[in-house]
Amino acid sequence: MDIFYPTIKRGRLPAMIGVSMIGAILGGIYGALHDQVSYSISEEYFTKVKFHQFSYADFGLHPRIFAAEVGFLASAGIGMIVAWFLARLGLTEIPEPPRRACTVAAFSIVFLTAIIVGAGGLLVGILRTSSGDLQAWEVWQRALELTNLRGFVIVAHLHDASYLGGLLGLVAAAIYVRKNVKRYVTSTL
Repeated sequence: MDIFYPTIKRGRLPAMIGVSMIGAILGGIYGALHDQVSYSISEEYFTKVKFHQFSYADFGLHPRIFAAEVGFLASAGIGMIVAWFLARLGLTEIPEPPRRACTVAAFSIVFLTAIIVGAGGLLVGILRTSSGDLQAWEVWQRALELTNLRGFVIVAHLHDASYLGGLLGLVAAAIYVRKNVKRYVTSTL
């Protein structure tokens, strides 16, 4: 496999697309659920920022449903890219039946890492705002006319950490996939 100039065997492409679509769906579901938690902490994070970023997808539904839609759209693309990289690293070359177990495990690694690191971000946000000193965020408060600055800051930490968790999960899952490729695939990639 040449990372800088990738070549893909034609026979692998359908499986790679399938894995990517599963990644997109799972990523989207994760994002929809994640943003329900976020919306519960800070509606303003959505009404003042995210809803504007995703205004093209506003069909006039209840704000909580729109928050789920925003989460789905934001995370589905990331899930698809993560799954494509895992497929590209050889996940789709692992023979059946171990491929199915490796795919579930790789997606679980990404998912659980994103949850754990995201929860850490939530905790950091809670701890950093517990003193009430939010002076560093006053520019945001004025610019967006926020009434619940603490909730906004907590959700900002949660979202940043969740993206970091997704990236760390990708790295961990990539290592897992490569080990399993070496274990199950006898031919050279």
